[in-house]
Amino acid sequence: MSDAVETMLERALAVVLAGDQALRKALDELPAAIYVTDADGVITYFNPACIDFTGRRPQVGADRWCVTWRLYTNAGDFLPHAECPMAVAINTRRPIRGVTAVAERPDGTRVVFRPYPTPIFDKDGRFAGAVNLLEDVTDEARAEDFQAQARRCRRLANAVADDFAADTLSRMAEEYEAKAAELLGHNRFANSRADGNEIRQAPTTDSGDDGPETVAGAPRT
Repeated sequence: MSDAVETMLERALAVVLAGDQALRKALDELPAAIYVTDADGVITYFNPACIDFTGRRPQVGADRWCVTWRLYTNAGDFLPHAECPMAVAINTRRPIRGVTAVAERPDGTRVVFRPYPTPIFDKDGRFAGAVNLLEDVTDEARAEDFQAQARRCRRLANAVADDFAADTLSRMAEEYEAKAAELLGHNRFANSRADGNEIRQAPTTDSGDDGPETVAGAPRT
């Protein structure tokens, strides 16, 4: 989790726990999509960034589990909202970390994101709901694709005997690496990366993977 994301998540939790509607307005100014649910997973608040992120206006009191229109795993499988990371966090009453998924907007564009669903407990220790922050990691996913292409080109360059082919493959690798660096430089939350798994079915609270996340294919934009 990057420092920026951690700070925004802590601020959101503090505001929600304070229960002050005036303080909650402070969340409206945050650049990341943040929303809150009650103990049943029903949306009780979302900030304006959620509208930009999802391409829709979530319905307070009606939408459940997530503010997105549709969800998919990184492998491209449809992911029901009832099985999304926020639903798992609420049902298990444990925070979910280290997973990514793909959100589809009503206009068909998609965004790769990393959620941070976190249960909320009141001062008496009773479960009161959850807060979630959605971090757009689309550029990060594309950068990983370019980096993979660069590694492939370098392996081929080392394997071929023809100098011209090896030089061409090396130049291609450099171009892919430059594109990846440019994308990562544009990521406003790219102070650090969290390791984890892609969501294939229902996510779990145990990331269980020491490698970087994998994202299948580039999303439409």
